[in-house]
Amino acid sequence: TEHLLAARRAGRYARTYVALAAKAPDPPQGDWRSAIAIDPRERRKRLAGGVVSFILALSVLAILMATGTSRWWRLPLFLLFAGATSGFFQWRDKI
Repeated sequence: TEHLLAARRAGRYARTYVALAAKAPDPPQGDWRSAIAIDPRERRKRLAGGVVSFILALSVLAILMATGTSRWWRLPLFLLFAGATSGFFQWRDKI
């Protein structure tokens, strides 16, 4: 990915955006020290999604434990915790 960052700095590489209604962002906008495909705005979205999913999963887990429901009802919470973990690691990922 270093060669892609060097090509971007030299002006030989530019992202192309395909969208029907959204306006393409200004290429020099933002801080491009992370992966080429994920800009800082997307990293913040992934962190927010991970945090919200984690808080929701913890809340549901607390409710299930407080009410004494069967342990099998806690099993689907794995999906929420996995989503939170994925969002966190995508946010944290660096080149």
